[in-house]
Amino acid sequence: MNKGIQKIFAEVPQTYELVNHILTFGFDILWRKKAVNIAVRQGGTHWLDVCSGTGETANYLANHASATTNVYAADFSLPMLTEATRKLNGERIHFALSDVKQLPFPNDTFDLITISFATRNINTSREALENSFREFHRVLKPGGQFVNLETSQPQFVIIRKLFHLFIKIFVKPIGSLISGSRAGYTYLSSTIPRFYPAEELTGILKSAGFPTVTYRNMLFGVAAIHQSVK
Repeated sequence: MNKGIQKIFAEVPQTYELVNHILTFGFDILWRKKAVNIAVRQGGTHWLDVCSGTGETANYLANHASATTNVYAADFSLPMLTEATRKLNGERIHFALSDVKQLPFPNDTFDLITISFATRNINTSREALENSFREFHRVLKPGGQFVNLETSQPQFVIIRKLFHLFIKIFVKPIGSLISGSRAGYTYLSSTIPRFYPAEELTGILKSAGFPTVTYRNMLFGVAAIHQSVK
């Protein structure tokens, strides 16, 4: 568990979603809902949202869950999970304080795993990211699906440069101003320009044991949704 990252997220739970909505002009809401709409087609009775944070995606999953579907949310930050429990569907979600490197679930437990805008935080190295993906693979049932929503790298150079310029100019100062956490948004803004392009992330997922991986780009490639099947 990265104590530095854990400390950062302990500082921002009350303002985390607001900052995301402002900095993405609300697109993050649309992308989460799209990822969830794709994910729930998998069906099944056990769904897990990892690195769930304030539970935004887990809450959307719960909106789609039937009476027989169990929705779980796992995160390593107690303040973030505490914020998640206050959501409308908080009583319908099973919360687990845990690190993605060692999830507290048996093999072949889940029909579906989701992660939204947190893959960058477990990408302390390519090897570490691949190991986390292997852990997701472990707790998925055969035929289960992993849906990954994350920022990406636009293919066109001009769009990519403008995207990185926007991150540099706006994310750190606006995030710091609203949240009061300069360290938090210095870190978060630094992770976006150096994250993998969608095609490279596809290769990492395949190396982690997912034989079938597809993806779709959002808004010229500033974000991408990857679907991986065990």
